[in-house]
Amino acid sequence: MRTWTPETDGYDDQRTGFQRRDPHRPARIFGATNAHDIQKAVRYARDHNLRLAVQASGHGHTTPTEGVLLTTSGFAGVTVDPAQQTATIQAGATWQQVVAATTPYGLAPLSGSFPGVGAISYTLGGGIGLMARKYGFAADHVRRIELVTPDGELRSVTPDDEELFWAVRGGGGNFGVVTELEIGLFEVSTIAGGSLYYDLAITPDALQVWREWTATVPEEITSAVSALVIPDLPMVPEPLRGKHIAQLQLCVLADLATAEQLIAPLRALGEPVMDTFGELPYAESSRIFAEPEQPHGYRGRNLLLAELDPVALSTVPELAGPKAPAMCVVGIRHLGGALSRPPAIPNAVGRREAQYALTVLSPGDEDFSALHSSVLEPWTSIGRQLNFSFGPLTPDEIAEAYEPTDFERLRKLRQQLDPTGLLQPNHAI
Repeated sequence: MRTWTPETDGYDDQRTGFQRRDPHRPARIFGATNAHDIQKAVRYARDHNLRLAVQASGHGHTTPTEGVLLTTSGFAGVTVDPAQQTATIQAGATWQQVVAATTPYGLAPLSGSFPGVGAISYTLGGGIGLMARKYGFAADHVRRIELVTPDGELRSVTPDDEELFWAVRGGGGNFGVVTELEIGLFEVSTIAGGSLYYDLAITPDALQVWREWTATVPEEITSAVSALVIPDLPMVPEPLRGKHIAQLQLCVLADLATAEQLIAPLRALGEPVMDTFGELPYAESSRIFAEPEQPHGYRGRNLLLAELDPVALSTVPELAGPKAPAMCVVGIRHLGGALSRPPAIPNAVGRREAQYALTVLSPGDEDFSALHSSVLEPWTSIGRQLNFSFGPLTPDEIAEAYEPTDFERLRKLRQQLDPTGLLQPNHAI
């Protein structure tokens, strides 16, 4: 295992992840290549009274550590058991690596919209993926967990360990450093997916039509919409440059002909300025959202909604469009379906009654708090999803992600396992 300090070559490369805003400033970095390395890092932090943060891809990074940073990109193996339809994924694996390993068998994980996200951190926070309305949260399909608890012990956690197995699936990195997950896979090799891009200056009712359509669709459809002003830059596809775009992001578990029938109400909006919808191998599912791959700094806030209020939705183009003081990406994901149902084995994922997740995100290093507050002010929240909260939250805001009794249960277990606060997760319980 390699280690770095501020005086060591490569320190700056190791301490930065995809999220480049306010990077970690650790006293020591451990680069893990196996579970034993993770144990050594945890024990080092414990013995030196230092806090420990873990970084795979770094997408959700919110608060820099000045103690120990454990990087896991060198511990990223994926093993597939096609007979059992499971995959075993190591600490640093991204969804891109998991998808590459599973799709040759005609199997797919409950991966997210961006393949570069760390698969384990995504799953521990719940995990709302491309097939979420059909199959539920990624956390619902975890079979086994290997983790190092704050006392430095490596534990195998199964449903027999009811309390810890419940807590880790939805409670994030508050209870230990996960070295390995065994997850369930699904017989999906091809989907109908892509995006319809509409210019809101020409098709101003695109957001409202999508809202009305989501009330009618079966669980085989998981969709989202992003509203943003696309920069007028050479690397952007020419039809999108400089336009205020509503990107309707669609994943349909059906053949293409059936899928086209299901999305016909959206196509009735007229000819999109760009259309990427079609039959896709699941291995290319990242083309649906087509999110930026270049690391950058950003801040974002999230609300969960019981309904998509049409009056509040009508404020998005004005508050977050071309007149906004900074670039805003407003993303709304349709939830419900299997996400609203309890899993076969209970877990800590909260606010399952939510029907939509609303996130506002801005790239850059500015203070976006006033802008984001103005964009979110018209909405009535019933909680928040921590995986989509890209910035520090208060303890009360973190509690809003859970049912009150569940949050108290999580809080007591955290105090029991980590009484000194050794672990520094993105959102500490």
